[in-house]
Parts: sequence; C-alpha cells; structure tokens
Amino acid sequence: MGKDAISNQIRTLRFFHNEMTQQQLADRAGVTRQTIVAIEKGNYSPSLELAFRIARVFGKSIEEVFQYEGK
Repeated sequence: MGKDAISNQIRTLRFFHNEMTQQQLADRAGVTRQTIVAIEKGNYSPSLELAFRIARVFGKSIEEVFQYEGK
C-alpha cells in the first residue's frame, strides 16, 4: 500500500511574502521553526488546525497552501 502525499506551497508563499523566514512563519502560526521545516520538506503533515493557521498567515485557503494526492 502506497503512502498518500501532502505537498505544499509554503516555501513559495514565504518568498512572495517579503521572503518571510521559517521562524517568522512559526511565530505567527504558534509552532516551532523545526515544525515549519518538517512541513515544508514534506516530512510532516500538519493538523487541520495548524494547516488553517498557516493558510491564514498568508491570506490563502488551505487548498492554495496544501495539496493532497491520495490514492
């Protein structure tokens, strides 16, 4: 059974938001920088609540930030 994948646009969105750092995003989303690093690399899928908080930082919908590619 293959693993479902959640990809994201966080790096691109950070770049277009005045090159926001991972730490700045973490502070605004209420998590650690390490959590943002793991999500951005695709090593960790955020909770629904955190996904909403990250999307809200960028003024985007969850679907504009995260993409689910299930089987």
